[in-house]
Amino acid sequence: MTTETASMTSTFCWNELMTGDVDAAKSFYSQLFGWESKEMDMGPNGTYTIYTNGGKDCAGMMKKPEEHVPTSWLSYVTVDDVDASTEKAKGLGANVCVQPTDIPNMGRFSVIIDPTGAAIGLYKST
Repeated sequence: MTTETASMTSTFCWNELMTGDVDAAKSFYSQLFGWESKEMDMGPNGTYTIYTNGGKDCAGMMKKPEEHVPTSWLSYVTVDDVDASTEKAKGLGANVCVQPTDIPNMGRFSVIIDPTGAAIGLYKST
């Protein structure tokens, strides 16, 4: 996530691809957009791929954790407080797919499904 977007509350700050075929996705987006990629070891959570465009981080990708999880892009919005925003979303009818979780040395996030069925991530950098 870029420092500029991760500090602007209520703005989209990151996009992330979950896929069953990381190598094919790397090849596709490299050819389509000219993106380059770099790998980040996430320990027991596997490898995280960061796409770069013009030397700047622009998106991320990871292998989907389970076969039944659909291949999809997920956008993240910066919030002031992930826990409070997640609770507020629940009160407005959202379902929580990923409870508020810390990302070491990066921030905190959650993933919700809005009442229409759309998924979105909530994020606050450290």
